[in-house]
Amino acid sequence: MKTINLSEVRDKIKDLVQEANFELQDDVLQVIKDMQAKEESPAALSVFDQMLENADIAREDRLGLCQDTGLAVFFVEVGEDVDLNKDDGLGSLREAIEEGTRLGYEEGYLRKSVVEDPIRRKNTGDNTPAFIHWELVPGDVFKLTFIAKGGGAENMSQVRMFAPAAGQQGIEDFVVEVAEVGGSNPCPPIVVGVGVGGNFDFAALLAKKSLLRRPLGSHNADPFYADMEKRLLERINNLGIGPQGMGGRCTALAVHVESHPCHIASMPAAVNIQCHSHRVLSFEL
Repeated sequence: MKTINLSEVRDKIKDLVQEANFELQDDVLQVIKDMQAKEESPAALSVFDQMLENADIAREDRLGLCQDTGLAVFFVEVGEDVDLNKDDGLGSLREAIEEGTRLGYEEGYLRKSVVEDPIRRKNTGDNTPAFIHWELVPGDVFKLTFIAKGGGAENMSQVRMFAPAAGQQGIEDFVVEVAEVGGSNPCPPIVVGVGVGGNFDFAALLAKKSLLRRPLGSHNADPFYADMEKRLLERINNLGIGPQGMGGRCTALAVHVESHPCHIASMPAAVNIQCHSHRVLSFEL
């Protein structure tokens, strides 16, 4: 049995949300540089230069990579053999995550982007509530992954329910369509997360999880889906939207596809778009 102190979780999250918003990770920077090396458009190359300069400034001066510091989205894996120690006045794991988020966004001077009601639009003032997805797993694992989801990219995401007759071509055409309709709105070059299967709600969750399950630009272990990722990346980059909509070869940095079993009568698919400021970070205890 492993014991996890909730105060440690809170403190780790406080630091995690700041580091993710201040510093692009190595896998993201490498893909951006690789794409820059393939680019030919002078305007697009200028955008890439500005993106990399922005990343340097954010890291060195501890500033947000983007003014939209995002919804705080967490994926939490908790082992069945983990004991949560409710110390320091924290009554639950959810409370520890919320408090860590609040402290991190406040101390890091990160923008508060949550309204307490979708229609009346009053800001909560502390970027909570966080959006938490739980997974109970065997053993004594405790892993938490954070992704900052900005509004511009999230707004361009879609879910669609297909009949099985749509087939692989229907899914691929849908993914490219979503990228094309999004245009410059999600701040390309984008990261495209695709979920195929499950049901209406699970497909959307799977698309979001695809953004953080593996390093940026790596491929699905199943060769069938790895080939799909490569085709989709090529098709999206042939749209000519380019960095920040300025034209060029590089509209997407990567496409990640994940699949799941589904009903015999349906084939759900979802596309979750992430901007070039791909802010994902994890810790384990």
